[in-house]
Amino acid sequence: MKLLLIVLIALFFGVFLILPVIFTWAASRFIDPEQEYDTDSPFYRKLLYIGTAIMLSPLRIRVHFTGKEKIPRTKKVMFVYNHVSNFDPLLLYMNLKSWNIAFLSKEENFKIPVFGRIAKRCCFLAIDREDPREALKTINKAAELLKKNEVAIGASPEGTRSKTGELLPFHDGVFKVAKKADAPVVVVRIRDTEKIRNQAPLRRSDVYYDIVDVIKPGDSEWKNVHMISERARNSMMK
Repeated sequence: MKLLLIVLIALFFGVFLILPVIFTWAASRFIDPEQEYDTDSPFYRKLLYIGTAIMLSPLRIRVHFTGKEKIPRTKKVMFVYNHVSNFDPLLLYMNLKSWNIAFLSKEENFKIPVFGRIAKRCCFLAIDREDPREALKTINKAAELLKKNEVAIGASPEGTRSKTGELLPFHDGVFKVAKKADAPVVVVRIRDTEKIRNQAPLRRSDVYYDIVDVIKPGDSEWKNVHMISERARNSMMK
């Protein structure tokens, strides 16, 4: 009886964990890591969601999400959020699947095995904040994706993760994406995701995502990106 139980447990992990991982790895080999894609792939988008769900499932994270009703239903939306944990973008795209968010992210994230390739195929874009000319190229590409209504765009205006939890100064440049595409900016305030690392999997982590503002073309702040940035930052601090 004990041997049978061990065999059943082994089969469970083999079928529900190991095989999907192997399949995802094999599928990722068909993606060119040097190419930037301008169309989202339903197949790889599904793999991204399934792979992320498998990774997150043992961590016991419960997301409390408010304000979804404020988000425009079109994909022509830019999401901006405060950045306190590496889990921030993962939980954001997993809880807003209808928008198929593609993130602006640092180049190093695209070197993560399997994930980096799949993210690239889902129109995620690497942004070089140290080179303004290259950063502008990425901003223009992201704006084109929004104009085509191909994906929603996600970005952290802080540019890096806050190690103290305090909101860092914003880089106004990321808001050029929304301005060029004439797309609303959805402001997301994230709380308590930094606790996941120390609590999971022994303790459940309750994290909070709140839509605190939607800045639309035509609003008084739409005159320039600094005013949009300032309103977004003030909304997150309330």
